[in-house]
Amino acid sequence: MVGDKSKKMKVAEKGENSEEIDEKLVHSIEKLQEFQEELEKINEEASDKVLEIEQKYNEIRKPVYDKRKVIINSMPEFWATALLNEEDQKIFKYLTSLEVEDSKDVKSGYSITFNFNPNPYFEETKLTKTFTFLDEGTKITATPIKWKEGKGISNGVNHEKKGNKRAPADISFFSWFSDTEQKDVMDDIHDEVAELIKDDLWPNPLTYFNNEADEEDFDEEDADGESIVSLSEAGFPHPV
Repeated sequence: MVGDKSKKMKVAEKGENSEEIDEKLVHSIEKLQEFQEELEKINEEASDKVLEIEQKYNEIRKPVYDKRKVIINSMPEFWATALLNEEDQKIFKYLTSLEVEDSKDVKSGYSITFNFNPNPYFEETKLTKTFTFLDEGTKITATPIKWKEGKGISNGVNHEKKGNKRAPADISFFSWFSDTEQKDVMDDIHDEVAELIKDDLWPNPLTYFNNEADEEDFDEEDADGESIVSLSEAGFPHPV
């Protein structure tokens, strides 16, 4: 009888200890969840601050871009020299300005606009390609090009980059411009031409005007192991 009582007491103590451990574990998990929520709130605030700063400096950059635009417009065929496909050379001579504009909240996307003088090739004087980042992927829209009779391009080609594949260099810019297929967020596909214009050419076009970009070694791999491709390799070779 004494032995049975002793066993029952031990079982009861074990049960109490187990309940105590469970309560401590639950309490610890609850505290961790509180801290995690606090960190997530801080991260959201940090993201908002980063966007505010980016928006602020976009506004600061704008008047400088406007002043730069005046100088560029005084230089004959500046953009035609900075980005040029041999087949498009005559058309690009009518290009007056290039503009890259982020969406107001920066993270939602951006647009690339090409302004042309009236020309014998197409009706439009302003061509805009817009990239909108959505949860389900990237929405791409572009100004439809109304080619004048006998002036349309014939060499349609895909300017996408998947993995380490490079885009061919003998393609027409206008073929890229007309590609507005929506990109699935799950696909490892980048619009290489758009990224190079936005991140490379637009911030420093003088580098391409002076052909300095082609003097650098773009065949090395970047930190992620992907090949770095110049604008010429993406379809905008410099004139020879």
